[in-house]
Amino acid sequence: MENNRQASLKNLMAADFTAYELQLYLDTHPDDKDAMTKYTEAVKKAAVLRTEYENMYGPITAASAAGKLPWQWIVSPWNWE
Repeated sequence: MENNRQASLKNLMAADFTAYELQLYLDTHPDDKDAMTKYTEAVKKAAVLRTEYENMYGPITAASAAGKLPWQWIVSPWNWE
């Protein structure tokens, strides 16, 4: 189970990284349609992976725990453990 959790987190981190790198590229190439398409896809993929991860393992950020009782952000193990 722990291997699945780590793999899910690794996939999410890769998707977030891809989206962020494309965002930086678009900052200097704002008219690149291909990059915009890839960025949009990366953001969507990261959102799906984040939702899947949080549904299985709990919130990945404190903001993800907002409005949910009991307060889940303090539930162990922490994401980095």
